Amino acid sequence: MSRPRKRGRDIDGVFLLDKPQGMSSNDIMQKVKRLFQANKAGHTGALDPLATGMLPICLGEATKFSQFLLDADKRYVVTAKLGERTDTSDAEGQIVERRPVNVEVAQILTALEQFRGDILQVPTMFSALKHNGKPLYEYARAGITVEREARPISIFELTFIDYQAPLLTLEVHCSKGTYIRTLVDDLGEVLGCGAHVTMLRRTAVADYPMEKMMTWETLQSLSEQAELAQLDQHLLPTDSAVSKLPALHLNAEQSKAIGFGQRVKFANESHLHGQVRLFSADQRFLGVALVDENNVIRPQRLITQ
Repeated sequence: MSRPRKRGRDIDGVFLLDKPQGMSSNDIMQKVKRLFQANKAGHTGALDPLATGMLPICLGEATKFSQFLLDADKRYVVTAKLGERTDTSDAEGQIVERRPVNVEVAQILTALEQFRGDILQVPTMFSALKHNGKPLYEYARAGITVEREARPISIFELTFIDYQAPLLTLEVHCSKGTYIRTLVDDLGEVLGCGAHVTMLRRTAVADYPMEKMMTWETLQSLSEQAELAQLDQHLLPTDSAVSKLPALHLNAEQSKAIGFGQRVKFANESHLHGQVRLFSADQRFLGVALVDENNVIRPQRLITQ
């Protein structure tokens, strides 16, 4: 029996897209995948259609490590409109309540204090979290409200940028699982006037540099003028998705064993433990493994060589 033909080429790496407003993360990911003619692609944490900014798109073998970017810290700049609540907590929803805005900067600064650090957040109904196998937003669109448990998140930084009533701009550095729309809605309730997101831009994922981002328009233009090899030059290495893990370099014999998925015991002179990036003697990225307390390398996710 013949194998099915691949519908793309074997190209591996991470593309940093500056996501445009008005498109879903999945739609724009599929467009990027087609331009690169990649056989496999995945994004690393959806941005709302309203939102713009950094959306790392993993191609080929890099998709095996997308979870590391899903779990990474994120940074956002957000503008909130005080005085109005919407059913989605952003400007794409229907206004459900209007209240007068009698808020001073000093009140905002005081209110921000209670949202810093480790807090609990109840996810919005308009989220992709699943209940009985269905995303919450499907229930919300059907007018059904599902009980949601508060989830622990961390707000590492919450910085006041500007306030020109009724518009408030903040910068947020947060952990995975943080809903900026919910943060804004909760802040509006603390201020007593309600609020919703009017602008949201993701400025960072993990430690990827902003200057490496490319807009969809630029990528389209480049694809019309250049060969695929020139597009590929804008891909970041596959191991960039796990760059925060310590690197472990193996010899030829160890690399071969790991390539077969075998566990390898080693001297561990650097006293590494926990998750590591594995590299072969010729500097090829092999994947991610766990070094246990017995100095045994246990392969977890490996690159197909």
